[in-house]
Amino acid sequence: MSDARSVLDAMQVSQAEHLPLVAAFLERMGLAAVVNAAVPSEMAVDLGSVVKLMILDTLSGRSPLYRLERFAGSVDTGLLLGKEVSAGAFNDTTLGRALDAIYECGSEQLFSQVALAAAAAFPADVDMRHLHFLATSVSVWGEYAAREADGAEGLRITFGYSKDLRPDLKQFLVQMLCVQRNIPVLGGCADGNASDKTINNAVLTNLSKHMARHGLAEGAFIYIADAAMVTAKNLEAVGGNLFITRLPFTYGEAERVVSEALAGGAWAAAPQAPSSGSRKAAAYRVCEAAVSIEGRSYRAIVVHSDAGDKRRQKKLERMLSASREQAAEILKAAKKTEYFCREDAAAAAEKLAGEASRYHACECAVREKLTYTRGRPPKSGARKVAKTRYVLEGSVLERSTAVERLREAAGCFVLLTNVPAEGEMAHTPCEVLAAYKEQHGIERNFGFLKDPLIVNDIFLKRPDRIEVLGFILLASLLTWNLMEHVMREHLKRSASTISGWDRKPTRKAHHLHDEHQVQGGAGGEDRRGVALHRAAQRGAAAVRPRFGAQRGSPAEERQPTCS
Repeated sequence: MSDARSVLDAMQVSQAEHLPLVAAFLERMGLAAVVNAAVPSEMAVDLGSVVKLMILDTLSGRSPLYRLERFAGSVDTGLLLGKEVSAGAFNDTTLGRALDAIYECGSEQLFSQVALAAAAAFPADVDMRHLHFLATSVSVWGEYAAREADGAEGLRITFGYSKDLRPDLKQFLVQMLCVQRNIPVLGGCADGNASDKTINNAVLTNLSKHMARHGLAEGAFIYIADAAMVTAKNLEAVGGNLFITRLPFTYGEAERVVSEALAGGAWAAAPQAPSSGSRKAAAYRVCEAAVSIEGRSYRAIVVHSDAGDKRRQKKLERMLSASREQAAEILKAAKKTEYFCREDAAAAAEKLAGEASRYHACECAVREKLTYTRGRPPKSGARKVAKTRYVLEGSVLERSTAVERLREAAGCFVLLTNVPAEGEMAHTPCEVLAAYKEQHGIERNFGFLKDPLIVNDIFLKRPDRIEVLGFILLASLLTWNLMEHVMREHLKRSASTISGWDRKPTRKAHHLHDEHQVQGGAGGEDRRGVALHRAAQRGAAAVRPRFGAQRGSPAEERQPTCS
């Protein structure tokens, strides 16, 4: 009996959940080997194991960095890291040294090496032909000293255009280049006041060199970005690369091709995606045209959506309201004018109908206005008319044809591309639209990056360490989204199913899910928030005997020294 009790006392019981699966993917990706090769270290625990544990912590619901030691004490490091490491090895000093070492190596360069190894580990599952780029702001609390004040170079946390709608907070930007909609292969942090246009230019300048590492030459992939890409410098930096972007309406060519398409273009219905839940999927139709931007000719795909652009719809309603008010003021002033003859009044009414405002007309009728002589009317009842004048009466009417065309135009946007219509990389207008619509996948990543538990509550004071945190978050996104994608591809190839949330068979691998909701999204991004996935294998436990091993004590709640 005493032997059995001693065996039980020597055991450690830890909740495994989905972490062994994540650890297996990290091992297949070769993450620890890539980090150790790129960032040599003389610490007691190798840097690859530190990064691996931080990713596992992030993908388990994320505790602040200064609690990583406690997290290490709550899991089986032998199972997850491939070797027994005491929790005390992941103290604040170790984390600080690890963050500094990664920063000195270059966090963006290190992430590209990790992503390159991940893509090489899953060559059949990762399609590199469509590259999606997007940047977002991440707001932080606190006073961050200006970079110029201390002479340091690196990330600048400052005020800028806030996509979180928090202009009162300082921020930094996170940029990502993704494949398969949401698998990041290149990314990093940028200054809080950096422009999306200049960020695009920096990415485009080095795009060919980066994709060459993946074995792709110019013309073998398509760069997909939002409207911030369309500048003279960016279009020049594209070089021989292919791209798809959205042409902003600040360019007159966008208004022109939309007007011509609505007037008599050859429209084609795009394949409709299946509806998700109670939300009806938008119906699209496309019409191809040609535009000239900065002296270069491109394909323009005019897209009409029955859902419409909400911002353009609001702008349209403001425009129509202003037009209605203008027409009403003109009609009010016209009613005060008196005419000596009916013909003059009728001419004024006709002129008013055509000139009231752009989208509203005044429908007027001529009314005779009699003025009688002063005094008591005669007993016969016939009053003597002193003068006869003619005035206008009417109402404001909407110019239905012009407004209908305007509403159709508000539901349109224009895609700009140099992807050929014929040849190896040819895309039809519908395929161009389908490729651009994949951009929403990268926007879903932003909810994870904006989780206040991940960014605001870690008490990192130094911008260089926040930049390294961006590397950890991007590596976590890479791992989880790659797992999701590989599972989907396996289910598709094998025509098999898994048990869904309602315990019914399904072929869907849901995106970053759990009851733990993450705050995120603003502006044109996905505002619904994204969920982390804490309950993938709820209730599963890893029980391993640890004879003679002493478990490290959890870190106490305290203010962090890793700043």
